[in-house]
Amino acid sequence: EKPFINALKGKTHTNPPMWLMRQAGRYLEEYMAIRRSVSGFLELCYTPELAHEVTMQPIRRFGFDAAILFSDILVVPDALGQEVTFVQGEGPKLKPIRSAAELTNFNEAWLHQRLEPVYETIRRIRKDLDETYPDTALIGFAGAPWTVATYVVEGSSSKDFANTKSWAYQDPQGFQKLIDILTSSTTDYLLAQIENGVEAVQIFDSWSGVLAENEFRKFCLKPAKKITKAIKEKYPDIPVIGFPRGAGLMYPNYVEETGVDCVGLDTTVPTGWAKENLADKVCVQGNLDPQILLAGGEELDKAVKNILTDLSGQPFVFNLGHGIIKETPVSHVERLVDLVRGRV
Repeated sequence: EKPFINALKGKTHTNPPMWLMRQAGRYLEEYMAIRRSVSGFLELCYTPELAHEVTMQPIRRFGFDAAILFSDILVVPDALGQEVTFVQGEGPKLKPIRSAAELTNFNEAWLHQRLEPVYETIRRIRKDLDETYPDTALIGFAGAPWTVATYVVEGSSSKDFANTKSWAYQDPQGFQKLIDILTSSTTDYLLAQIENGVEAVQIFDSWSGVLAENEFRKFCLKPAKKITKAIKEKYPDIPVIGFPRGAGLMYPNYVEETGVDCVGLDTTVPTGWAKENLADKVCVQGNLDPQILLAGGEELDKAVKNILTDLSGQPFVFNLGHGIIKETPVSHVERLVDLVRGRV
């Protein structure tokens, strides 16, 4: 009866379970020590001993209710055969794919062989949690097809997603082939994560908010529905969390049509609105501004209490509205945990 899993399945807690997006990462000195020991970020993701260790670091420090697999959303295009690197200080760099003809470079047959180190990491984490933190759940994850597609096409992060949108608008059938490949691969990847020991999965659609309604339905909502349906058909008891960042007024549509068990709220979603429009339909997760956590002080205390006031009393998981910022002081995270736990 793990609190995090129970919340995803509809149970209400006096003090909600909590975890943080990017809870394992650069704000922790112990993470940086390991990061400096490897030549590149993907080496860390594909080294089970190290990925297991950094996954567990925030659990040991803060006692979160869930550990999330340490990996990256771009391991899927990497496993499909696209050239993926991470440049220090710049982020991910990929060899762009910008036409349907270039999709022949993808090979789904390589997927599980390339991702076996990730599955080994999951097995190690689950064993560790079962032995030392039996109330702590393990979350697996993947990037949503649209968000991963933006990196596949742009070759890096982007401000306007011009190349991706141009392909989607000018050759919708060809672009749909890319979305279909990523949907199929992501489904297989998440199912394999479940088979190896994760107890819930989150689908990160970090760039869903850049699309108009029609494209949101085609490229964000429909793939999430297909992935969730496939998971539920095989593993009906595994909760699915959707995080359609920036979905705005489309949040209710996303919840109603995808079938997710929980929806992650980005920072811009008013918690009062979420209580009125989402909380009676699904577990909600979120949505403290990472910048407030970085700032700390009275504003942090007030923001946390406001979220707890609005969203406690129904199935709820406390989290951030996006990933933790690398400069965040550890003392601020400790304060946050105390606030949510009701210790201050």
